[in-house]
Amino acid sequence: MKLKTILTLLAALGILTACNDDFFDQVPDDRITIEQVFQRTSYSEKYLATVYSYIRDESHRTDGVPWDPCSDDLDVTYDREDYNSFKMNLGNWSASSNYYEYWSHYYRGIRSATYFIQHIGSNQEMLDDPTRGPIVVEQYKNEARFLRAWFYYCLLRQYGPCVLLGDEVLPGDLDRDDVKMNLPRSSYDECVDYIVGELDDMIDNNRLPLHFTVQADKDYGRATLAMCMGLKSRVLLLAASDQFNGNPAYANVVNTDGKHLFSTRKDPEKWNKAAQAAKDVIDLGIFDLYKEYHTDGTLDPYLSCRNVFLENWNSEVMMVRISNYLKHWERSASPRQFSGYESMGATQQLVDAFRMKDGTAITPDKESGYSKANYSDPKSGWVFAPAGTRNMFVNREPRFYVNICFNGAYWIGDQKTRIQLYYTGGSGKKGTWDFPRSGYIAIKNVSPSSNPKNGNYIKRPFVIMRYAEILLNYVEALNEYDPSNADITLYLNMIRKRAGVPDIEEVYPDAAGDQTRMRELIRHERQVELCFENLRYFDTRTWMTAETDNNMPVYGMNISAKDHKANGEFWQRVICKYDGGRDGNRVFTKRCYLFPISQEELDRVKCTQNYGW
Repeated sequence: MKLKTILTLLAALGILTACNDDFFDQVPDDRITIEQVFQRTSYSEKYLATVYSYIRDESHRTDGVPWDPCSDDLDVTYDREDYNSFKMNLGNWSASSNYYEYWSHYYRGIRSATYFIQHIGSNQEMLDDPTRGPIVVEQYKNEARFLRAWFYYCLLRQYGPCVLLGDEVLPGDLDRDDVKMNLPRSSYDECVDYIVGELDDMIDNNRLPLHFTVQADKDYGRATLAMCMGLKSRVLLLAASDQFNGNPAYANVVNTDGKHLFSTRKDPEKWNKAAQAAKDVIDLGIFDLYKEYHTDGTLDPYLSCRNVFLENWNSEVMMVRISNYLKHWERSASPRQFSGYESMGATQQLVDAFRMKDGTAITPDKESGYSKANYSDPKSGWVFAPAGTRNMFVNREPRFYVNICFNGAYWIGDQKTRIQLYYTGGSGKKGTWDFPRSGYIAIKNVSPSSNPKNGNYIKRPFVIMRYAEILLNYVEALNEYDPSNADITLYLNMIRKRAGVPDIEEVYPDAAGDQTRMRELIRHERQVELCFENLRYFDTRTWMTAETDNNMPVYGMNISAKDHKANGEFWQRVICKYDGGRDGNRVFTKRCYLFPISQEELDRVKCTQNYGW
């Protein structure tokens, strides 16, 4: 192996830092050689832990993660001229911008995973145990295969078709003219088939534990068969979507040899495959929607929806990232009255998407109690909408209070301090950079036990995939393939019941069997159930609705208003203002459905650029 390649691999071994004896916290010794890595069990485990580190940390939304800031769920206060997500939302980027350029990152992860797969079988120290050694080798090999499949999936959803390398490790020092540096992109369907084939083989060979519940505590977070099945559900739903299933916009995206990278024919069977993949997860019978109950035994939908992210390793958790920056998210999503930065502003569009307590939507002709005017009964003692709360925030569904902090709300776990988001309020705009431009704070995944004032944060895993997403994957795919299937309302209602919202038939009695209407309701359910989980960005793209959803102004309350009197200016819905008084008008064009492959990569590896770039 060439020296540069060895150094590259050894450098990768130095990524992690230590804090305890868990698998993910092992410290590689940078003085070992690459040959020694696969002679000792501990060294090989350190290498594998490093491959895991290529799973990007998406917990903190202002540091290298555009998915929420570039969705219509969130407005990040720090989106200023020097922030790339700000420029993206204005449409000001090109293939030379290199914004959130993860193409090379994931290929480094793929290269490291493949190298591990090829060499772990030579670890004699492991094999010296004739009973456990071969089993462990196979498990570790399949963990690396899962990680490689995950990296390919991440490339697929961000860039579309990618270059499939199979089991070959390309040295990092190849000449630009080497034939292996000029591999063409595989077609989208070929990429899907490869990822699914890898996952199916791992599921069939049964070399991974089924779920973390059968692992040792220190191994929680490592690859499982359930994670393979969950990833398969994601990949096949992606493949069946309007974006990638016969999209005419991509009809002329071809390799230099004329090979089409996208199918030009819509295949309805892809929806069936996606539905079955999700149903396979359901049929495992090992997952359930997380629930908490009142002392009288009735469901507590608020705590159920809030604590699914706070109660570690609960029945709904499928995939996590152990090492993460959740503490930075929590501080950024906390009000200044509690020493937070309050930079994560929920948009008015999302606020209005949450239903009323009776499950009905907020519409101009609403007759179920919604009102933008005046305040609630000053004698009201309801914890989610305390006395004097604006009527527009009263009697909303429980998920609204889990996700949104509004002016006049109590802070999480604190029934004394009311959050003031008007101009001169304790968390208002006056004299600071730290304020939510929308007049709302996104508070999902913030623990009431965390305290930004003293820097005390509860260390916990960051949830990447959960069972609720799988249920929504299932009903979405099933509605497209078999809209009369009774499972659609059955599983959709499971989500709604846990959220404290009436069954879909009760609110919309004519929706069942109506594919178009049910599609709207399923998409809405994904929006409110999965908000701030880095999924909305991709949902609006796979649905091909981003040209509407993200091609419009961001609205919120008038945070420049000096007070919040009943009929004051604060309550007037306005377009959020950026630096210099610029209106928060976002621009989204058809080319933005996929990221461009960076010009630097195109200069290095000769492959086809994406549509419009």
